[in-house]
Amino acid sequence: MIALVDGRIVAVKFQYLTFDCYGTLIDWRKGIEAHLGELLRKNGVVPKKTIFPIYVKFEAEEESDSKPYREVLKNTATRIASHFGISVPEEQAEEFAKSVPHWMPFSDTTETLKELGRRGYKRVILSNVDRDLLRETILRNGLEVDGFITAEDVRSYKPAVGHWNTFLERYKASKESTLHIAQSIYHDVLPATKLGFKVAWINRYGEENAGASPNYTFNDLKSLLTILS
Repeated sequence: MIALVDGRIVAVKFQYLTFDCYGTLIDWRKGIEAHLGELLRKNGVVPKKTIFPIYVKFEAEEESDSKPYREVLKNTATRIASHFGISVPEEQAEEFAKSVPHWMPFSDTTETLKELGRRGYKRVILSNVDRDLLRETILRNGLEVDGFITAEDVRSYKPAVGHWNTFLERYKASKESTLHIAQSIYHDVLPATKLGFKVAWINRYGEENAGASPNYTFNDLKSLLTILS
């Protein structure tokens, strides 16, 4: 990669790549629509339009404290059912929480992660989930990474800064040697930029940038390979 430093063009290579997982590596929108939609249909509700915006709103509210992510998911599913005027059995809401490792990766995720590893980058996931859910996601989908930090580890949810602070401490990394890669403006791009990290926004869903200023913007993950030699 090329950068301008003190008026000189120099080659810059990051050592660490930190990734959001769900929305960036895993298609969480499709996963949520499929599994939560199935829960609603089981109980007689067929949504006429996408439930994703409602889900995002309720989930963010449930993440306001440090409860486990399984509980966040269960509560969010229960609230969405209530939004549609129904109640669902607790075990069905829990089944939705268990569905996370079954959400599928984007088509370019697996090979791009492998290629970045071949190019010598250390790949670390920073995710708003429980450790067991992320571990199973990684194993089930063959995601090649060098480590991960979860909400369970740091007792907070992004956009709080615990994930990044823990990453810097655990890996003895610097902000200058790290590129953060993520889809969510709210959870990742804004807080990582404010902390002083370089950020690549992976705009998977064609959204507006909401005033964010990422260093790089791509529509898919594989385009990272054009700047990371």
